[in-house]
Amino acid sequence: QRGRPTKKQPPDSSAMPAAKTNKRVSKKKEAKKFTIDCTLPANEGVFDTAAFETFLHDRIKVNGKTGNLANKVTIARDGVKIVVTADGIVFPKRYLKYLTKKFLKKKEIRDFMRVVAAGPSVYELKFFNINDDAEEEAE
Repeated sequence: QRGRPTKKQPPDSSAMPAAKTNKRVSKKKEAKKFTIDCTLPANEGVFDTAAFETFLHDRIKVNGKTGNLANKVTIARDGVKIVVTADGIVFPKRYLKYLTKKFLKKKEIRDFMRVVAAGPSVYELKFFNINDDAEEEAE
């Protein structure tokens, strides 16, 4: 029987360690809560938070479809802050920044404002600092 592989004997079962059991712990995804703080532009009268809320409601995509928020994404307006809560789905914070910038561009105020991360789940709308540029030109 040359050239034929020989059968290997299984090792002694008493010498083997106990097999690990694959217990899957079903982890329920936590609800992600994001806040967009529109305090500065809203106080100046430049920004309409109600229009922004409806814009987000119309434009946010869930599973590749707009207007498909169902019970997975909730949008609430708390004074001059917009709170977006995503429950059990993948919802990147960066997507909110993208939509906010898109809204600013639509309202033609993107040239004066920027979206800045103020914390791990908070974005703020701020004005560009144009006073420094005016002082430099005057000199």
